[in-house]
Amino acid sequence: MKLTSLKFVSEKREKDFNKLNIYTAEQLLKLYPRDYLDLTHVTLLRDAYHNDKILTVCEVLNVEANRYSKRPYVKALCQQSGQIFTAIWFNQPYVAQKLTTGEYLFYGRVQNKYGMGCQMVNPSFEKAEKSQRLQGIIPVYPLSGSLTQGVVRTAVMQALQKVDCPAYIPQPLQKKYNLIPLSEAYFKLHSPASQRDIKEASERIALEEYFLLISAFKVIKGDRDDARMNAYPVTRAEVESFISRFPFEFTAGQKEAVEDIFKTVKSPRKMNRLLQGDVGSGKTAVALAGIYMAVKSGYQAAMIAPTEVLAVQNGGLLKKYFPEYTVKVLTGSTPAAEKREIKKGLASGAVDIICGTHAVIQDDVEFKRLSFVVCDEQHRFGVAQRSSLTEKGDGCDVLVMSATPIPRTLSLIFYGDLDITTIKDKPRSRQEISTSIIPERKYKDMLRYVAEQAAKGLQTYFVCPKIEGDDEGTVMSVTELFEDLKEKMPGVRLALLHGKMRDKQKNEIMAAFKAKEYDCLVSTTVIEVGVDVPDATTMIIYNAERFGLSQLHQLRGRVGRSDKKSYCFLLPGSDTEEARERLNVIKNSSDGFEIADADLKLRGGGDFMGTRQSGRMLSEIKNLKFPVSTVFLAKAISDEAFSGAFDIKLLSRIAAEKYESLKDVILN
Repeated sequence: MKLTSLKFVSEKREKDFNKLNIYTAEQLLKLYPRDYLDLTHVTLLRDAYHNDKILTVCEVLNVEANRYSKRPYVKALCQQSGQIFTAIWFNQPYVAQKLTTGEYLFYGRVQNKYGMGCQMVNPSFEKAEKSQRLQGIIPVYPLSGSLTQGVVRTAVMQALQKVDCPAYIPQPLQKKYNLIPLSEAYFKLHSPASQRDIKEASERIALEEYFLLISAFKVIKGDRDDARMNAYPVTRAEVESFISRFPFEFTAGQKEAVEDIFKTVKSPRKMNRLLQGDVGSGKTAVALAGIYMAVKSGYQAAMIAPTEVLAVQNGGLLKKYFPEYTVKVLTGSTPAAEKREIKKGLASGAVDIICGTHAVIQDDVEFKRLSFVVCDEQHRFGVAQRSSLTEKGDGCDVLVMSATPIPRTLSLIFYGDLDITTIKDKPRSRQEISTSIIPERKYKDMLRYVAEQAAKGLQTYFVCPKIEGDDEGTVMSVTELFEDLKEKMPGVRLALLHGKMRDKQKNEIMAAFKAKEYDCLVSTTVIEVGVDVPDATTMIIYNAERFGLSQLHQLRGRVGRSDKKSYCFLLPGSDTEEARERLNVIKNSSDGFEIADADLKLRGGGDFMGTRQSGRMLSEIKNLKFPVSTVFLAKAISDEAFSGAFDIKLLSRIAAEKYESLKDVILN
């Protein structure tokens, strides 16, 4: 059904919905709320934590507007039970005309830091005596262009009345497991009467999504051809001789991982293996041993990385440990003449090992005898990208590496078409990274410490969750932080890095930071996958509670990559009990798998799949939680559907169709 068939959805608004990947009324049901406004009870300011969103009653004493500052604002002086506080609205000059003195209902975020007293930021408001709008539980949607919350809510409610919501879990299994109808779940999600409705609806919809996802895996695995086409005459003694080239002894976990690869390349089936290990567990060294098995057997090998800097770093390692072979690096910035020579060498077989970025995947890159493919930081590549590389050889063995730990039980579900090797231990040379939660009163001391470290030649990462701040004032942007740090640490050389920069610029900044041309790198999470910077010994993360625990652990792993003592400082932007509990997990644990388990327990089963806000899967919306048991129930139902007397052809067709739209999620 077309969006324009809905009331009040003009062609202009349709284009704005399209920017959110919503093209039909059916898809509109999957524009899941990113948050909810719970207006079911009133809270006093003195009972609210910093960053809490509350509904409260207060008296407005005075209103003033400043249209001429860098960020125009309207400010109201308010009173509640003898407590004076301010409410402020950024970039909303019309508030000055709507707000007068008197009693109001305010709904917004409470700020209480930096010694500036209590403040509410951008609250919604209504006169207390005629309030009708600020009631109930109201969904908050992602917006685009001219869309407003009212327009989206109206469109969604119409879609709920006009669109069918077919469930793909077979009806007998829905009855057996006492599942509510899917249409009822969508209605409760978009128009909840209680928090219980949100919980019940999100669990039901997530169950349906995971059922289809896991069923899609069954279809994929059923079509997979595992027959080995390339024989590897390399001996175990030759592999052990190669390993002796490294200046350190492999850990027990690394040795077991190498043995897993060796046994697979000697088996009758090709390798399709996930190598997962904690930050610093030595996965790259294991991958190099696998590459050696291929080139020693007369084949070519390829190693791809998500960033040019990481590809160049890996290329340097390959040249160091494979001096008797021809190793080349191919990236987007490789000069045209050099690219032609490299491609010619790959096609003729003169180049044994290629290391690069997406440039290696291009159609005009051909190999003579490609047999072994390594994908570094696999979650940055879609399944289609990896397939396009492996198809350049006949029956390629594939090793994908991930430093984002996933508990083994979930790995078996979502990487069910891969063999799994896990490196649990770390190199003995690595020191433990000391992690601390820094209160506001210690902030200046922390900056003083960073400046002292810079004077000693040691480097620091500053990480922000966003490129631009928000109007609620809860998140400092990376650009604001960069300017603030320049002012507070004038003698320190600072560089700015974020995702909106061009790849060439990002690569140049990272390379300069590694070369110690800068003391500090102020960045977003683009450094989560980055180069080894041995002299980077301090990681500082702002608004740390906004990150997933596994992501925090990944960021922390950017330091401590040498024998120098390293530190991670977490700066919370929220004082809630949940935020404190989550950050304490990071503070008290250095085991990535233990942290991943804790993340699942604290945040439910949704966050390990992805982070898109306006897409297809409810399981990716961070504020909609459901227990991880939902995932296992979906697997049980899928197993029963495929083994029972149901129409498997129909289920397989549906799963295959869904796989096309979910493939970037399945292995991303």
